[in-house]
Amino acid sequence: MRLAPRSLFSRLVLVQLSVLIVALLVSFAIYMHERGDALAQASGMQAAQRIADIVKLLEPLGPAERRRIVQVFSAAPLTISLDQARFNENENAEGSARAALFGAMLRRFLGGGRPAAVSLREEQGGLAMPRGPGFMGPGAHAPWMAAGAAMHFGSQPGFSFVAQVRLSDGALVTFDSRQPAQAAGWPYRLLLSLAVLLAAVIAVSLVAVRWTTRPLNALADAADELGRNIDRPPLPEEGPLEVTRAARAFNTMQERLARYVRERSATLAAMSHDLKTPVNRLRLRAELLDDTELKKKISQDLEEMESMIHSTLEFMRGGQSAEKARPVDVKALLESLQADAQDTGAEVAIEGAASGPCVCRPQGLKRCLGNLLDNALKYGNSATMLVDDAPDRLIIRIRDRGPGIPEAELERVFEPFYRLEGSRSRDTGGTGLGLSIARQIAQLHGGTLKLHNLKEGGLEAVLILPRQNEMRA
Repeated sequence: MRLAPRSLFSRLVLVQLSVLIVALLVSFAIYMHERGDALAQASGMQAAQRIADIVKLLEPLGPAERRRIVQVFSAAPLTISLDQARFNENENAEGSARAALFGAMLRRFLGGGRPAAVSLREEQGGLAMPRGPGFMGPGAHAPWMAAGAAMHFGSQPGFSFVAQVRLSDGALVTFDSRQPAQAAGWPYRLLLSLAVLLAAVIAVSLVAVRWTTRPLNALADAADELGRNIDRPPLPEEGPLEVTRAARAFNTMQERLARYVRERSATLAAMSHDLKTPVNRLRLRAELLDDTELKKKISQDLEEMESMIHSTLEFMRGGQSAEKARPVDVKALLESLQADAQDTGAEVAIEGAASGPCVCRPQGLKRCLGNLLDNALKYGNSATMLVDDAPDRLIIRIRDRGPGIPEAELERVFEPFYRLEGSRSRDTGGTGLGLSIARQIAQLHGGTLKLHNLKEGGLEAVLILPRQNEMRA
């Protein structure tokens, strides 16, 4: 099963949309990552500024007043304690890049080279434990652990900055600032902007791809029509350089083909005229013969010669003629073929009817159906013509009760001069061109002609003619 779309339009749209969606997803992921870092940095900056302000507020106060102030300001997400472990100036408690950044911001806001140590503590929705060299051992910092002011039993994951700052009188203040992992919700405005961008790009892509592939569709339609109408109007030589070159090359090819067909038609007309002259002379001379039996044989040979010449020229002409397409009463056409066959004693039946006239070349279609009917009567002695009409196509089936054709030969019998019995006798007759000419006429009408064997015995020829066809005028 092929998963890739078959049309060039669908493939180009699929490639463009795939690249666009991947690019938008990668850009959104990068934005969310950078946004998270920026929000975390901004949140840390606000916390550092607040800690520095509190330190400056506590600096001139006495111990009792400090405790009252600490009780006022110690509330989630910032808890403050004056009873934590002593500050070790030689110990670097900043165990991560985020903690180091927070420490740098805090020292900048404090100013004056005031010492401060920072540690980062991650929280998993339960008991939060500190990380970093300054707070690793419970035994080394038992008083800090006992106080419990910097411990959280949170319900959401996040992290905390634990900072220790020494005041000028030697007092040590511990700050625990909790930072939520998700500082903000989804950026719905950004998502809406990306959705609008995606919709706009999709619309532009559809228009651009359709505009790009339209000349290819026009070229394909022209090539398809060329087989039915060699004199069709040339393609407009406009648009991008590549399209203009392709249209010019196609028009040049069409002009050469049209010139070749005209020259061939003129040659065939001359051959037909030149061959008829000696045949007519032979027929006149045969009439002067006294031997009746010899005269009859010569007349039969001349008729067979004329039939072979006519069939060969008709095949070389490709079923083309100056006949114009016009609406034809299919029922009347089939009844005329039935009457001609019945005049020779053949049994021909008609089943079904066309709902309306069919636009075609009357003589060409009659020649096609006549060849098929003659073939059916020759090998099946009787025939049935079935008509199945539909809004978009007309199907005519001609069935016989003959021996059928081997499956391997069903297509070969359409080859010119190919005959199953391999003879050219007067008894079997024909030149092996009847089916070839019938298929040429069907294709000239934009239709198809196929053969297949019937299960109950016999052969069926199926002629399908499109209702809305563009035949060569």
